[in-house]
Formats: sequence, structure tokens, C-alpha cells
Amino acid sequence: MSGHSKFANIKHKKEKNDAAKGKIFTIIGREIAVAVKEGGPDPNNNFRLAAVVAKAKANNMPNDTIEKGIKKAAGDVGNVNYEYVTYEGYGPNGIAIIVDALTDNKNRTAANIRSAFTKGQGSIGTPGCVSFMFDRKGQIVIDREECDLEADDLMMMALDAGAEDFNEEEDSYEVLTDPDSFEDVRRALEEAGIPMMSAEVTMLPQNYVDLTDENAVKNLQKTLDLLDDDDDVQAVYHNWNEE
Repeated sequence: MSGHSKFANIKHKKEKNDAAKGKIFTIIGREIAVAVKEGGPDPNNNFRLAAVVAKAKANNMPNDTIEKGIKKAAGDVGNVNYEYVTYEGYGPNGIAIIVDALTDNKNRTAANIRSAFTKGQGSIGTPGCVSFMFDRKGQIVIDREECDLEADDLMMMALDAGAEDFNEEEDSYEVLTDPDSFEDVRRALEEAGIPMMSAEVTMLPQNYVDLTDENAVKNLQKTLDLLDDDDDVQAVYHNWNEE
């Protein structure tokens, strides 16, 4: 099937995430708190919470830590004051960047994100300026070495559960879904014992852009590193072809 998504370097990304596991668990903890506040503590009746729990499991967060986070959030609903904000802008050579943040101080977050763009010779744009270049999709990535099923069998299982697309690389498989079907597909794979390296609703670029200028690469990497280091930043999406 089509191979428009780039995920061959997922292992590298996972290793990077593992190195920053403390931050990832903090990020997921905030997401749990907001999801519980918005829809209650039962993942079966709260799509957003179910998606966060899936993300937590894909990042190897222990089940008891997830459950404690949900219980804490349920007892602390009135004190949760985080809100989601999204920024869009441009890196060097017009690279499109979307930043999702979860913050209790929008002024602080806006200033930090604007600074990250500026230091990398980029700029913040208006809402919608680059998001039209991305598709919102559910994405599940599976390590081939950890999956006992043949590619065709896994593909049919995913498609039967409601997936839109299935892609394969040398070291991994990717399942793409409509955001509304993501939880059904993820649950079907989980119940079949399929180990997932990552499982989340994300923004996938429609096309990737190559950077050949060394300074442009350094500046873009500076922006991405600054955003990664910001505690308020939940996710960063871009259309840079890193390979």
C-alpha cells in the first residue's frame, strides 16, 4: 500500500524519547489530568483519555503509574488549569512547523516558543499558515522483530479493525487510521497481543522538504532542540526530510 509516511527512523526517535523518559512521563501526566477533567476517569467512555493511555503504554509507562495518574486527576479536577495551545510557523527555507503545547501560562509559553523559532532563524506564523500541509491521522508503529505475524496478516487485521492504510519498512510496520477510528484499531491490535512502539493521533506532512544548506540544518535543529527542551511543549511536527 502507499508509503507516503516517513517512519523508518522510528527507532532513533524512540531511543531519544527513552533518554528523556522523565519529561515524557510528565507530559503524559498532564495530558491525563486534562483528559480526566474534560471527560471523566473511565477510558471506555472518554476517547481523549483512552488515546492518552495508549500513548502512555507505547512509551512503557507502568500500568500502576497510569492508574495512579488517573485517580489523582479524578480527585483534583478543580485544580487542573492546563489548556492546549497550538502554534504554527516556519523554520529555515520555509520548513513547516506545528507545535502543540499544554500550559498553565500562555504568555510564558508563547514567549518561549517565539524565542525558539527566532533563534533558529525562523518565525511564528498565523493560525492555519502551515497546518493545511499536514493530515491529522492515527498512527501506530510496530517493530517487525517483536511482531510474530506476517505482514499480510497484520495488514488484514488492521484493515478489518478500521485502518485506512498499512505501510512497511525494513524494521517496522505503520498502521494509519482516521482519528475517529484510532482507538478501535489500537484496541484490536492490543487485544491480539501486537506490541506497539508508538500509538497516537498525530500530524503527518503531505510532503517532505530536503535541506541541503548546512547552516539551515543547524538552525532548524536549534529550533527543534529548544522546543524539545520546553516543558510546556507536548509535540512538534515538521516536514523536514531528516534522512
